[in-house]
Amino acid sequence: MMTAQASLPKVQVEQVIKRIFALRQISRADQHLLMTALLSQNSLSDIDEGQIKRVFDALQKGMLRVVD
Repeated sequence: MMTAQASLPKVQVEQVIKRIFALRQISRADQHLLMTALLSQNSLSDIDEGQIKRVFDALQKGMLRVVD
């Protein structure tokens, strides 16, 4: 059974996004964390939400590689 986190630490989201763009790859765990953060939206600032959307746009454009 999966449980959703009520809110994710802002630092954790920022670190994940920085690592994704630095390595130009995203893991399934990173993707899950960002989706959870985006869907919860209670704890996200407009900047964080924009950064997460930037990650998913880069995925759609093939600019990031998905790794397991």
